[in-house]
Amino acid sequence: MSAKDVLKHATTLASYNVLLQVMFRVLTFLLNAFTLRFVSKELIGVVNVRLTLLYSTLVFLSREAFRRACLSSKAEHNWRQVINLLWLTVPLGVLWASVLGCVWLWLLEAPDPQAIPHYGPAVCLFALAALQELLAEPLWVLAQAHMFVRLKVVAESLAMVARCVLTMVLVVWSPQWGLYIFSAAQLVYTGILVLCYAAFFLRFLSCGEAERQSFPLRSMGDLLPSRVGDEQSIVNWKLARLTWSFFKQSFLKQILTEGERYVMTFLNVLNFGDQGVYDIVNNLGSMVARFVFLPIEESFYIFFAKVLERGREVRHQKQEEVAMAAEVLECLLKFVLVIGLIITVFGYAYSYLALDLYGGSLLSSGTGPSLLRWYSGYVLLLAINGVTECFTFAAMSKEEVDRYNVVMLALSVSFLILSYFLTWWQGSVGFILANCLNMGLRIVHSLLFIHRYFLRSPWAPLRGLRPSPMVLLALGLSAVLTAFSEGVFCCDRGWLFRLVHVGVGATCLLGVLATILFTETRLVHFIRTQLLSHYTKKET
Repeated sequence: MSAKDVLKHATTLASYNVLLQVMFRVLTFLLNAFTLRFVSKELIGVVNVRLTLLYSTLVFLSREAFRRACLSSKAEHNWRQVINLLWLTVPLGVLWASVLGCVWLWLLEAPDPQAIPHYGPAVCLFALAALQELLAEPLWVLAQAHMFVRLKVVAESLAMVARCVLTMVLVVWSPQWGLYIFSAAQLVYTGILVLCYAAFFLRFLSCGEAERQSFPLRSMGDLLPSRVGDEQSIVNWKLARLTWSFFKQSFLKQILTEGERYVMTFLNVLNFGDQGVYDIVNNLGSMVARFVFLPIEESFYIFFAKVLERGREVRHQKQEEVAMAAEVLECLLKFVLVIGLIITVFGYAYSYLALDLYGGSLLSSGTGPSLLRWYSGYVLLLAINGVTECFTFAAMSKEEVDRYNVVMLALSVSFLILSYFLTWWQGSVGFILANCLNMGLRIVHSLLFIHRYFLRSPWAPLRGLRPSPMVLLALGLSAVLTAFSEGVFCCDRGWLFRLVHVGVGATCLLGVLATILFTETRLVHFIRTQLLSHYTKKET
């Protein structure tokens, strides 16, 4: 597959993933707004922080390293060896489920059984849901590696809709079930995921399509662990060693990604009610970051990993492919930077209104608006870090990945320490401050790597971090006008004044977008020809 074909598939995958994340976040957004009317914020805190942390930790530590390693090699895999390696995620998941289950059941403080019953069974059911999802891991990697972009969208969409519908029905009809409601919904979610992947490959392998596309496997039996041959090992040991390197890194990255939840869970700096409010505000603030930036990071990691040769200098690689990678990196940096700046500017003036509309005084009173304003600034750092680390991890050699593990260890320790002290000083806002500091350090590390990588080449993709002066001027004027509008019109003077405040923001946003359209012509061309190419082709 040529570099242009890989770019085409990666951008299509990014587009589908953005739609998937939009749907996921919108459904979660609506589900939280709905359940707030029927369950307590303490119950939401236990589910969205304590139990979800168990699930995400178990799944991430069991599969993330395998995903990165098995999707990173440009050379053709022996897919039987890869399948054997990927099935190790299941026993590894069982091991992690045993260890983490004991910690969640016996070492952490349990919620009051009178206010939040069924905590013990819920821990076991969430762990079971994670193990159930790991059964689809070999199929997921196969689908990603061979660019079956629609499969992920369909599977996760069906699973999300089923989980939301089941949760809403049970919350209305049987609210006394408490944690059992969310446990059952999580089991249904992972079960549908596994069934969708299994059904797809069953049909794909049995109808002759696999042979026509030169797919490396021919039957469902090939998707199970098996002997490779007399002269070959069961697994690719080079890939296994790379997996181990990523595993050490993934453990640290998980602490950084979910650090505030670990601090809340293990250090008890916030009660379950405050945890629930923080989680809702956090989800609201991260909607754009997760449904735009994360899919781009995941999709273009595959592009960079396939186009670039890991650990080799630029001059020793195909110059046409390196040029394409540099151009894509520059445009991606400009794209996420502009979006991050827009969110930062408009998030400041509309945080209070958004929280008041979403959850009423429960969220708009207290630290909620301040927390969301800080998070709007944090989104800018998230945007830049996602793209820079995406490229860095795809281009690093195994030795560089190992060295970066030491950096991640230092960042993890500093983050935990900062989170504890900043939370003690500033409350829940301290989590955002600690995240900002650590994210800034990660960005600096990635920028230095990218600078060294292209130092002796004619390309300078870091120019993407310099928006045009006219765009910066438009954003600055918008910040002043929307802040003034909030002080004058929002938010205790009735709906008419709120609408005026929204109108001021909409006008400023249109001005910013028009400025981008006329000044950032290269970025606009990239968005039209790559990120939006799938939809324009579909329409024509």
